[in-house]
Amino acid sequence: MRVFADIDEVIAAQGEHLGYTDWITVDQERITRFADATEDHQWIHVDEEKAAAGPFGRTIAHGFLTLSLLAHFSQSVIRIEKKPSMSINYGLNKVRFLQPVTVGSRLRDGVEVLSVQENAKGYLVTTRHTVEIESQEGPALVAESLGLWVP
Repeated sequence: MRVFADIDEVIAAQGEHLGYTDWITVDQERITRFADATEDHQWIHVDEEKAAAGPFGRTIAHGFLTLSLLAHFSQSVIRIEKKPSMSINYGLNKVRFLQPVTVGSRLRDGVEVLSVQENAKGYLVTTRHTVEIESQEGPALVAESLGLWVP
């Protein structure tokens, strides 16, 4: 985990790769809970028998499930000691789902600070997330995430 004293240190780290998260396993229970939360019960995600005969040989995680893990991953890569009063998800610039995440896969995230821009609301922090699948070549997901840090 990369620890910063304050926002000025984060600003100085623009362009730096902050490191990688620990690996987490995407099991069927997680996929099914996500399907329930989003009302997306497409067979490729939840029907293990049908998915076994499908194109990936097993169920796959929803792309948005993988994307939703960025909040968890971010908290395990970066910490700021002089915390902002509030940090909110401000959106995304780019998202690409490059490989399916099959059930049982282990994922980790590599995070890079792309930019920090001060504005009237606070600091807009743009990070690039590259979510990798263990033992697979190429990422599952690449996304630019925006966080608004309010002093």
